[in-house]
Amino acid sequence: MAAVREGLPDGRYGRSADARADRTLKIVGAVLGAGLLALISWFGYAYITGEDVSGRVIGFKVVADDAVEVRLEVIKDRDTTGVCTVRTLDKDHGEVGRKDFTFAQREDELVKVVTVRTTGRATSAELVDCESASGG
Repeated sequence: MAAVREGLPDGRYGRSADARADRTLKIVGAVLGAGLLALISWFGYAYITGEDVSGRVIGFKVVADDAVEVRLEVIKDRDTTGVCTVRTLDKDHGEVGRKDFTFAQREDELVKVVTVRTTGRATSAELVDCESASGG
């Protein structure tokens, strides 16, 4: 009894349709993946460079049951007026104070101590947001 071959002899009739389809799918996948990566990178770059004002809380000190001093570092363009929102939280993480601070100084980088009045004893302070005064 003769052995029955399952497929065509290798290399005799060229590539099969499946091999061509696999190669095409790999190329299309690579092109789409590279395009998606480029798009994500572009949006990330635009987001980072689009921020006119940024800031961070360097530290804070609870000075009374109704007040917290917050030390902020603000980075902005020299000609930009920045507005930063700070909030204070109690031990249960409830908000007990919130205030906007405007920074119009003609400096690129500044450190300021600001006071947030609270409705109860605060245990922490955080920076909510910083943006340019024009709403940017």
